[in-house]
Amino acid sequence: MTLSTAFTALFGVEHPIALAPMGGSAGGELAAAVSRGGGLGLLGAGGGDPDWLARELPIVAGAGRPWGVGFLTWAVGTAVNEQALEYGPAAVMFSFGDPGPYVERVCAAGAAVIVQVTDLDEAGQALELGADVIVAQGTESGGHGSRHGRSTLPFVPVVVDVAEDVPMLAAGGIATLPFVPVVVDVAEDVPVLAAGGIADGRGVAAVLALGAAGAVIGTRFQATAEALVDPSTAKALVDGRGQDTERNRVLDIARNSPWPSKYTARTLGHPYLDLWRGREEELAADPAAARLAYRTDVESGNVPALPVWAGEGVDLVTDLPPAADLVATLATEAWQALGRAGRG
Repeated sequence: MTLSTAFTALFGVEHPIALAPMGGSAGGELAAAVSRGGGLGLLGAGGGDPDWLARELPIVAGAGRPWGVGFLTWAVGTAVNEQALEYGPAAVMFSFGDPGPYVERVCAAGAAVIVQVTDLDEAGQALELGADVIVAQGTESGGHGSRHGRSTLPFVPVVVDVAEDVPMLAAGGIATLPFVPVVVDVAEDVPVLAAGGIADGRGVAAVLALGAAGAVIGTRFQATAEALVDPSTAKALVDGRGQDTERNRVLDIARNSPWPSKYTARTLGHPYLDLWRGREEELAADPAAARLAYRTDVESGNVPALPVWAGEGVDLVTDLPPAADLVATLATEAWQALGRAGRG
């Protein structure tokens, strides 16, 4: 049972599933497990900590399967890009910013260039740069992404589960569902992967039906045995609800995180959201004081050390399986969902 697409052919993987390169949680063990399971494991290098990369790169590179590494484009530098390329990744993924300075070197190293985009302007830029794969990220995604609100992709399967035998039709919305086919049309022969709100095989099937060549999945893989997350974060993901996630800048401001303001972050509920929602400018007026207050609250136990990055598909996260097993489950569910759709 295989679902062959342009993505699986390009990388020689079994399933059209990629691990989102989540900074801090998509370490070597998780990326290697996804690759061993037949997907494409992408190491979450973030802005590129050389010591972290020195520890995690050999783990994923030693898996003996196709793998890649993902960087935050606005934060990465040439040195860490070179450090990753020394290990022979099949792909390097760039998100949030202009990847132009790095594309030529990645291509010269024989790796595919994957560029994540959040709007059509970014998609056009990625195509002009010669990206081998485009990731169309919808607004339901956990962590950082574009500014907008809720879509239908993670919501429909949850309601279907609740409704049992009651037929459901998708309500209107924005993000992954309408964004992916537009990017597919613009990209033409360049494979497009969908990201945002995909947390089970039905979501994978849905984006394949939209013309995507596969899915990039984050929140669901963050809740696996190999993810580099605190047990409290894993529990929060299993217990979390999509309706409780919120896209905001409050936590970046409070933590004095240098993220570009264009990209807000979707998280589960947090005390600082309730305290500062709608008062972002006031919070940002004195960043040193905001950072000190946040650090003090963390040290006193009033707030968690890190926000729980989670997408709207978190309702579908119910356990903490090994990542390789999850890849197989997602692929099986996608195959079954497409079969049901074909039967009408």
